[in-house]
Amino acid sequence: MTDALRVASFNVNGIRAAQRRGFGDWLHDRRPDVIALQEMRAPANHVPEGVFGDMHVAYHPGNLPGRNGVAVVSRVAPTAVRQGFGNRTFDPEGRYIEVDLDLPGRPLTVGSVYVTKGAPVVGPEADLPKYRRKMRFLASLRAYLVTARRTAAREGREFLVMGDFNVAHGRQDLKNWRGANQKEGFLPEERAWFGSLLGPRTLVDVVRSQHPEADGPYSWWSWMPGAFDRDSGWRIDYHLASPGLARTAVAAGTDREASADARISDHAPVVVDYAR
Repeated sequence: MTDALRVASFNVNGIRAAQRRGFGDWLHDRRPDVIALQEMRAPANHVPEGVFGDMHVAYHPGNLPGRNGVAVVSRVAPTAVRQGFGNRTFDPEGRYIEVDLDLPGRPLTVGSVYVTKGAPVVGPEADLPKYRRKMRFLASLRAYLVTARRTAAREGREFLVMGDFNVAHGRQDLKNWRGANQKEGFLPEERAWFGSLLGPRTLVDVVRSQHPEADGPYSWWSWMPGAFDRDSGWRIDYHLASPGLARTAVAAGTDREASADARISDHAPVVVDYAR
C-alpha cells in the first residue's frame, strides 16, 4: 500500500473483456483508492460479480447497449452521485458521472467522462454531422465543468475530472503529429477547446505538469499490429485537477504494459499519486 492517495483513470474498452485480459490483477497490484472508468460497455446487471472486490461502485451504464458506460469506483462510499452534465441529448448515453467523496482530510468531487469521438471535416472520412455533434458535446461539457468546479470550491472540495477526452492537446501528445491537423482528436478547434479548460486558477493537466518536456506518456494505441510496439500512441486520457489538488501530485504516468499481448485494453491506465 502507498501512503499517497492513488487515483486512476482507465478506459477499459469493455469491463468483461478487460476482466478476461487481467484487469483484476492490475487492480490487485496497483490498489488505487479511486478509479474513473470509461467504456464499461455492460448493463449494470452484467458487470462481472466481484470484479472490483469490496470497493464502492457508482455506475451510469447509459441507454446504448454495448456502448459507453462510465463509473467511479472508490474505497470510500460516495456521499452523492450525479449522472450527466445537464445535456438532454448526451446525458442518457452514459458519458459522464460525478461523485462526492469525503476522504479523510480531503473532500473531493470526482468526475468520469467519455467524450464522443467526432470526425474529420475534410477528406474521404469527413462527416460533418458527427463533427458538429462532438463540438456541441464539448461546448456543453465545458460550461458544466466551469460550474462544477466552482460549486466544489464553494463546498470546500477539490475537483478532479478524469477520463477519455478523445483530444490530444499538443504535439507532445501524439507520436505522429505531422499532418494530423485534419484528424479527429487533433483538430485545431478541439485542441483550442481543451486548452480553454486549463489555467492556474481553473484546471491543471496533472500528468503534463509532472512531465512538461516529455513526449506522451501516451495512453492509447491502435490494435493494429505494430502500433503498440512502435509506441505510436496518443495521449487522450487525462487527470484535470483543481490547482490545490494538482499541487499535491507526487507521481504521475501511464501503466503501459510490457508487450502488446499483455494489453488489457487499447488504453492504458493513467495513474496519479497525490500526497495525503
